[in-house]
This record gives sequence, C-alpha cells and structure tokens, in this order.
Amino acid sequence: MSRIATRERSTKETSIALSIDLDGSGVTSVSTGIPFYDHMLDQLGRHGGFDLTIAATGDLHIDTHHTVEDVAITLGEAFREAVGDKVGVRRFASGLYPLDEALVEVALDLSGRPFVVWDVPLPECLPLGNPAFDPQLAEHAVSSFATAAGITLHVSLRHGNNVHHIIEATFKGLARCLRDAVRIEGSALPSTKGVL
Repeated sequence: MSRIATRERSTKETSIALSIDLDGSGVTSVSTGIPFYDHMLDQLGRHGGFDLTIAATGDLHIDTHHTVEDVAITLGEAFREAVGDKVGVRRFASGLYPLDEALVEVALDLSGRPFVVWDVPLPECLPLGNPAFDPQLAEHAVSSFATAAGITLHVSLRHGNNVHHIIEATFKGLARCLRDAVRIEGSALPSTKGVL
C-alpha cells in the first residue's frame, strides 16, 4: 500500500507544490524562502521518517505569515490524504522531547477531529532568520497543519528559555509522534465508531 500524496495550492499570496511519502526514509527538499521555517519543516520530515518535498513562493515582501500558513495547510491536507483510511495505524502517540534546556511534551490522536491545545509560552525574542520568522508563527503553523490533517494535538512546554530550542523541540516532537501514530501495527481500524 502506497501512502503518498501530492498537493498544489495557488492563491494571490502563495504558490506551493508539495509531496509526502509517509513510508520514506526522511529525505527532504524544502524551500519556502524562509530559512528558519525550512529548517523546521526539514526536522518534520527527517524525524518523522517521511520523504518530504516542498517548493513554495509567497509574498515575503509583505511578511512571512501567508507562506507559513499556506504551507502548513497544504502539508496537513497532504498528510491526511497519505494516511488514507487509517486501517491498521497505531493512531495515538505521545512523548517528551528535549533540545538542550528546552523540554516539550507532545500528544496526538489521528482522530479525524481537529483540535489543538497549545501551551507553549515563548520568551520575548527577536524574529528568527532573514526573511524573519516571527516566533509566534510557530503556533499558527502547527495549528494550521493539525487542523488540515484532522489531528487532535496537545503541545506543552515543560522547560525552556531559548526560543529556537523550544520551537525546534516542538517540531521534532511532532515529527516523532506522527511517525509513531502512522505506524501500521494491525489490520483493524483503531476506532469503536468504525470510522476515523
């Protein structure tokens, strides 16, 4: 069974071409024009074990918000398509993920019911990279992805004072949980409702 999806999205603000293979080996090629965001999306693919290709252009002369949001939505839609009917998947995953002084807790359910709890207070910080990635966009990116993918997601910061470390631990934790949740470990649909 192939768990691959390809998506394209074009608006007046962005143009995106994306593909994901859930059973890949973590090979990524990411270009959004926002280096810090590229780094986070690379973490998602590599630590998720997904082959991930993203080519995006956007109105970065205005700000990075539109590109971050549209890439996250498109990735979420592709992820949801690639997972398919979810027969045999593990479905749930959680864990604690450190990066130096930062420690982030991630728990998720491939429920088909999008819901996000984000308890990640970020210390004051200048935007990261050039063009600038506003750290507040991390929540928006993760929430947009989870909503489009139909995932129930909880993210909590346990410790941390370096914004880069906190955001990177979040993306790595999300990646590892997605990797665990999509793992095939049976032949039944993991739901008493009979549908996910």
